[in-house]
Amino acid sequence: MIKITSLFLLLTLSIGWITLAYSGEAPRMTKEELKSLLGNPNVVIIDVRYGKDWTQSDVKIKGAVREDPEELKSWVNKYSPDQTIVFYCT
Repeated sequence: MIKITSLFLLLTLSIGWITLAYSGEAPRMTKEELKSLLGNPNVVIIDVRYGKDWTQSDVKIKGAVREDPEELKSWVNKYSPDQTIVFYCT
């Protein structure tokens, strides 16, 4: 099972398959909690902002990878189920 932590999560993943869901109950964390995870090799931070929200933003988390949320099936399997995955958007 993939462990998922989110700031503003609209996506959930399980056992390599994709489930798109909105859940007001998705785990959340503060920016301080996220800062404490930066640099941890078992944590992947994924920026899932759309188009201009991402390209025109001056604020990006160092070390985060950008993945297109519309192309979830093309990238979901490149992350290990043993990693903690943090999705963020603003």
